[in-house]
Amino acid sequence: MPIVKTKDDIALHVKDMGTGRPVVLIHGWPLTGDMFEYQTLALLEAGYRVITYDRRGFGQSGHPAEGYDYDTFADDLKAVLDGTGVEGATLVGFSMGGGEIARYLGRHGTARVSKVALIGAVVPYLLKDESNPDGVDASVFEGMKAEIRKDRFHFLGSFAKQFYGVGLVSSPVSRELLDWTFILAVMASPLAMIRCVDAFGRTDFRPDLKAFTVPTLIIHGTADRTVPIATSGAAAAKAIPHAEYIEYEGEPHGLFATAPDRLNADLLRFIG
Repeated sequence: MPIVKTKDDIALHVKDMGTGRPVVLIHGWPLTGDMFEYQTLALLEAGYRVITYDRRGFGQSGHPAEGYDYDTFADDLKAVLDGTGVEGATLVGFSMGGGEIARYLGRHGTARVSKVALIGAVVPYLLKDESNPDGVDASVFEGMKAEIRKDRFHFLGSFAKQFYGVGLVSSPVSRELLDWTFILAVMASPLAMIRCVDAFGRTDFRPDLKAFTVPTLIIHGTADRTVPIATSGAAAAKAIPHAEYIEYEGEPHGLFATAPDRLNADLLRFIG
């Protein structure tokens, strides 16, 4: 089933592999479902059914002019779950993808879901304001949008280095992996990239946290300079008291590629 249609008739590109218990992987900005290459392989070899999809505006999914808000993204996730017919799925959301999980649970409950994992996720709320004094200043998000408009290609090259902690961690990714990341990211609609900066940067998921009634895993790198741990992973762990929280010491945002063996082992243990 390569295509699932959303309720507003946008085509989402879906990869549905394997026949075991389902795991749905929800990608980060500005990538595609293919970013989970290491996790997909490990899960398939362990006997799971793995479903990935490209968010609207990204990768091989439709690139509409509208719908870049988390209510719509959550409804798109529901369309994927309904379209693939999964039951008892584990949802794994990386970075921006964690927001889909939070808003899906808030809007649709735990239908079709047995467990959830937030990996380097933007939950619960990134923007700095009076209610969130340790958040990210709005000027950071405005600067990102300005750089995308000026030279999206240069921005993506620089962003990838920060994303993976190149020059900061002891095991930086290869030049070829940086090139692959650029290829995935450049497939996105420029409009989608810009609109999603506002979506993940300004959406408050705190009201959705009470809907996390299923087993929850939170993983975050302590050296994450893209989604700062204090206002995201650590804050989510405090707000979801039953969650299992693991910090990856010294790891950057893109830990799915900088620490794949550890992440895969933690996911397999949690899911299993």
